Amino acid sequence: MTAPSAGTVEMTIRFPYKRSLGPVIGAFMTGLAGQQILGIRNGSEVMCPPLEWDPKTGKELDHGALVEVGPAGTVVSWTWVPKPSAQHPLDKPFALALIRLDGADTALTHAVDAGSIDAMSTGMRVAPRWKAERQGHITDIEAFVPGEDPQGLDDSRPEEPVTMMPYNAEIPYTLPIAVNTARNAVALKEKRLIGLRCPVCSRTYAGERGFCPIDTTALTAEHEVQLPQTGTLTNYTIITPVQYPGQTETEPFARCMILVDDSDLVIGYQPVIDLPVEQVRVGVRVKLVWGDGDIEGWQPTGEPDVDDPDLVNRIY
Repeated sequence: MTAPSAGTVEMTIRFPYKRSLGPVIGAFMTGLAGQQILGIRNGSEVMCPPLEWDPKTGKELDHGALVEVGPAGTVVSWTWVPKPSAQHPLDKPFALALIRLDGADTALTHAVDAGSIDAMSTGMRVAPRWKAERQGHITDIEAFVPGEDPQGLDDSRPEEPVTMMPYNAEIPYTLPIAVNTARNAVALKEKRLIGLRCPVCSRTYAGERGFCPIDTTALTAEHEVQLPQTGTLTNYTIITPVQYPGQTETEPFARCMILVDDSDLVIGYQPVIDLPVEQVRVGVRVKLVWGDGDIEGWQPTGEPDVDDPDLVNRIY
């Protein structure tokens, strides 16, 4: 069953983190910051980019076996990218190629800025075009270009070895907005808490629900009901924040399940206000506190706790 759509919204999930590079990859990145490309000797073979382990035997490779390769090389194979995305290294059509640098036996994957697909061919010679500002990353090579001579060479060298690499993993996607979701968002802006009551089983669901999962009945505007803005805490989780880049919480906090009055609707993972984590408990009576166009949290009403052993079973 597909819910009617009220449009779409573009969203991006981001997860920033840092990784330690170690003696092999760290040396490779440090070399890039100084416009030097390194490979690593593994027996009679030189691998570029260098690996920390022999891919065939798993034997650890000695960073003392690092050797300089290139900077020019030969295109082994390639594919053309006619419409680059925001995550591609160039904002114009380019080739993504496997390039075997001079002195290396394995190929490096990188962009080739050839200008047009007609200028690309397997076996062509290419050289790196260096960025003016480098940080110790594979993107310090902006792209490879046709020919033997590197571009953008200068005398700058990194002041310190590169030991860490920041990385922002992100996934952009397009999210369809269901009609019920859009109508529920309007209600929240108007500081109204709405639900949808199934005409068959009479269960009440959150305002953005598209159908009843019990009997698959479609839920529409005609099934909308106004809900009280008070309820009872049924379950909770105390979270102790782990510090990582982007973490805004520093102290333990609670996320609670709230059973809305005069309904069987449980709203999940809600923040509580003016209720210290050591006082969070099943049965606390709470009232809704509004933020800017959304629920800010739930605050104790001061009423006596609800003494009902069945509350702990009200999770959803």
